Amino acid sequence: MKDKRILYVSSEVVPYLAENEVSLMSYDVPKMINDQGGQIRIFMPRYGNINERRHQLHEVIRLSGMNLVVNDLDMPLIIKVASIPKERIQVYFIDNDEYFKRKATFADEEGVLYPDNDERAIFFAKGVVETVKKLNWVPDIIHVHGWLAAMLPIYMKHYYKNEALFSETKIVTSVYGQSFDENLDLEMINKVKFDGVPHESVADLETPNYENILKASILHSDGVIIASENVSPSLTKFIESSGKPFLPFATKDAFAEAYTNFYRTFGL
Repeated sequence: MKDKRILYVSSEVVPYLAENEVSLMSYDVPKMINDQGGQIRIFMPRYGNINERRHQLHEVIRLSGMNLVVNDLDMPLIIKVASIPKERIQVYFIDNDEYFKRKATFADEEGVLYPDNDERAIFFAKGVVETVKKLNWVPDIIHVHGWLAAMLPIYMKHYYKNEALFSETKIVTSVYGQSFDENLDLEMINKVKFDGVPHESVADLETPNYENILKASILHSDGVIIASENVSPSLTKFIESSGKPFLPFATKDAFAEAYTNFYRTFGL
């Protein structure tokens, strides 16, 4: 994988957030490719519960300052960056006071999902792509982890379909076990359609629950990785019948070779 460029887009990454399946794999996989001589970048949201001083985040003025439109509202984009200690891995943080300043990730202290999680996901997807464009850094593969990052494949295939920068880029989505039971805002599909995404491409978002959001993401990906033993049978069956190249679940001690070989099937 030497010199191959892989962009990791994740809703959670250690050491910035607590350990779970998504956050651990969003660290372990980039580290593995980095150790193989690949060029990597990691993007994640800058939630308010990330300690900026401890992790030495700082704003990148040349990348910040643009406004992104979400559901016909202008939302300022702030970009911060930090390095994972000892690994020489740069992590870019997508920030906006309205969406990410609150002191938790996806839900309030009562465990209730934030009502604007759908807009946060849209903002995150657009923020990642706009920042990569400014960096003029062309990834061979974009690897998506976590449901809050699941809008990125959809926006890449529709909203950014004419971006020459990404004409050869392949998108891989890792699918994890279900992490919430409720629906996101039922207007989510209209907010996505506002950006020119055809209804038939995101019909699953009419009921924006965890599984349907992942289905929409899978349909717009070039490959899928089953990243958890706890993926539901129905979602597993959907992946297997999607016609997309997919990698079955690989254990911790076997994932490095499995993931590397899977990347190589896309011409790397």
